[in-house]
Amino acid sequence: MSDSIQHENNKFFKIVDGLECRLEYMVQDEDSMVFYHTYVPPELRGRGLAMEIIREGLDYAVSNNKKIVPTCSAVQLFVERNKEYQEHLK
Repeated sequence: MSDSIQHENNKFFKIVDGLECRLEYMVQDEDSMVFYHTYVPPELRGRGLAMEIIREGLDYAVSNNKKIVPTCSAVQLFVERNKEYQEHLK
């Protein structure tokens, strides 16, 4: 079991109780990242894991000067609730 978020193959993910929670993205162009899918297994929902992984992904985008394109509804909601990311939207 890992308690840290990992980043590889165009996804941010965390293994909890042997199950993968993830945020997937595509590189739209050299300046932007499209966050298109968030998934947390049903038995792990309600623990804030999606929000934790989304924050990690968006922080990565911001720190690497990438614009955020939130096509996933969970990411869209997160950005609405966390105004500091809105200036980084494409």
